[in-house]
Amino acid sequence: MIAQRVRACSGVIRLSGGPFGTVATYMPGERLLGVSVNDRVVEIAIVARMDRPLPETADDVRQAVTDLAGGRRVNVRIDDIVEEP
Repeated sequence: MIAQRVRACSGVIRLSGGPFGTVATYMPGERLLGVSVNDRVVEIAIVARMDRPLPETADDVRQAVTDLAGGRRVNVRIDDIVEEP
């Protein structure tokens, strides 16, 4: 659910696992890159579009998932920026 909301945010191209694939959630039979949740924080890593201010994109992502975070802090990390054609 968190990943779906993040992908729907304006300015987000895709989720990112980070340079070493460490931002991930492990589920039975698969690994979801770009979202990591623990007792204190929800960490989200994205690839963002260049044509939108990065702080706005990060704020939109944070707002989109705050209600799913269960009171945890939501950190948004922008791993890459790309120019969309």
